[in-house]
Amino acid sequence: MSKGKFFLTTAIAYASKIPHIGNVYEAILSDSLVRFKREQGYDTYFLTGTDEHGQKIQQQAEDTGKTPQQHVDEISGEIQRIWDSVNVSYDQFIRTTNPKHKAVVQKIFKKLYEKGDIYKGKYEGWYCTPCESFWTELQLEDGKCPDCGREVKKASEEAYFLKLSKYQKQLEQHIENNPQFIWPETRKNEMLNNFIKPGLQDLCVSRTSFNWGIPVEFDPNHVTYVWIDALSNYISAIGYDPEQPSDQYKKLWPANVHIIGKDIVRFHSIYWPIILMALGEELPKQVFGHPWLMTGKEKMSKSRGNVIYTDDLINLFGVDAVRYYVLREMPFAIDGTITYEMMISRVNTDLANILGNLVKRTVAMVNKYFGGVIQAPTASGEFDDELINIALQTPKKVEELMDCYRVADALQEIWVMLRRSNKYIDETMPWILAKDEENHERLGTVLYNLLECIRFAGVMLKAFIPQTAERILKQINAQTTELESLKSFNGTVVGNSVGNAEVLFARIDEAKKMKEVEAVKAKYKAVQQPKLELKPEIVFDDFTKLDLRVAEIIKAEKHPKADRLLVLQLQVGPETRQVVSGIAKFYKPEDLVGKKIVLVANLKPVILRGVESQGMVLAASNKDELKLVSADIESGTVVS
Repeated sequence: MSKGKFFLTTAIAYASKIPHIGNVYEAILSDSLVRFKREQGYDTYFLTGTDEHGQKIQQQAEDTGKTPQQHVDEISGEIQRIWDSVNVSYDQFIRTTNPKHKAVVQKIFKKLYEKGDIYKGKYEGWYCTPCESFWTELQLEDGKCPDCGREVKKASEEAYFLKLSKYQKQLEQHIENNPQFIWPETRKNEMLNNFIKPGLQDLCVSRTSFNWGIPVEFDPNHVTYVWIDALSNYISAIGYDPEQPSDQYKKLWPANVHIIGKDIVRFHSIYWPIILMALGEELPKQVFGHPWLMTGKEKMSKSRGNVIYTDDLINLFGVDAVRYYVLREMPFAIDGTITYEMMISRVNTDLANILGNLVKRTVAMVNKYFGGVIQAPTASGEFDDELINIALQTPKKVEELMDCYRVADALQEIWVMLRRSNKYIDETMPWILAKDEENHERLGTVLYNLLECIRFAGVMLKAFIPQTAERILKQINAQTTELESLKSFNGTVVGNSVGNAEVLFARIDEAKKMKEVEAVKAKYKAVQQPKLELKPEIVFDDFTKLDLRVAEIIKAEKHPKADRLLVLQLQVGPETRQVVSGIAKFYKPEDLVGKKIVLVANLKPVILRGVESQGMVLAASNKDELKLVSADIESGTVVS
């Protein structure tokens, strides 16, 4: 009997480039959750796919001499192949270029326009092409995109806007009344305090400066901008229609959870709920923003040369080793990390030694001592109760952890049981028992207990490493493989015969494997590195217009109205200047006093959130870090 429906979605992958393992992690995470829910008896539906419209894709297609459709056909096909390569068991892979999706998006746009929630206006501000996001002057950080740190361009065009402000209080109340709507809690607090409560600005939902998108039906000069197009996939895929929703939609919606990266929580917990409120539809039950998988301590980036691709990992380590690693190494709410060295270590310890060695040794002993026949557990002894109690408690712990998406912790509990099983072998010493015929029953009992623990592991691991779980259950000839069967420690069938002992994961020679890794890295180094994206050339006279001076920070404090800004008091030669700078994310006020930095001293003063700024301090920055440019010389000195 079904426990009810469980509808899970991933974010749809942007069809601009081939995803790296950090992107693929989300699909593997979601797959493990859905597989486990299936094992629990839920009627599951798993939606994933690709987001295929936008200016960035149109530009990439033009750069390669292809049409946008040709470009997304290739990239989307590769993304789906990669999802399949890591055994992602989705029910539907949606593409936003699908005609059915386009028709639904046009109906949604028209409905919201006709009820007054979308209106025509003009956008003037700053646009980041990589993020496909508009920003106001105040939202920029040091003149750059606050999300990715890249350059922005001044933009002005006619556009349609969605009235976010109209639904702000309703959304705020929903989040307050449903404390796990945005999860983990840190993401909820960030959305409420940093974005919603300060006030929502109406959202640009159409564009006229490019045409690769879904046309607005009643105004074909406009194409639907990313938010209504991409986010609506969650309902268009299952049969939503403003006039006559399908039976499937009525059955599946609302989604139980949207699994997304922490960087797009804002879109899914603010824009998407408001679209649904305006449509009069129920909100998803939960938005879960998972952390990032980093390379060492850095975010994966082609420009840094630290990207790790799924195909390479599979070729080096195998599918289930890759699945296990990314699920085991990603904490619940903070970023995880992957390196080839760490991958080798996990394979050798967890998979080859703890899991693989346990299964191989146990099956080999049953074959050696009993001709492969499973004996009845008729002679209990010391250490049995502790092992059995741990085994019986493990499924309960795993279910509780999986219900709140703590996948790494769930795997850890399974490995606690596996480690205890290996210790049980050392404690009972089956090879000693085998030397005395009087210990025949005790030996049979010890091996039965080990086989049953292995069955427990095999059943639970079906959600995480499905190919390996199948091999485990086949080796021990398990007849009962349902999660429900783990409520009692007696599912291994006496009198059955085990299969042949096989190596699940071979130990890796690190030195040899790292040579293979270096060959993979060299393959990408051989690819021509992209050139720096520079601003238009200037002449020397342009540069001399800047008055750059060394300045000493004599006081620093937080901006009274903006968490991202600091107010700096600077000593510049004989005078004092006040500068407002968006460096609060990277520096504490008390750490800045006494630093000598470089100031653009002749920049026209501006008012930033009510505080005057008389210049700009220089800094080197990317999305992950920022460093002020320093100059250890007398304040007021000219920099040239």
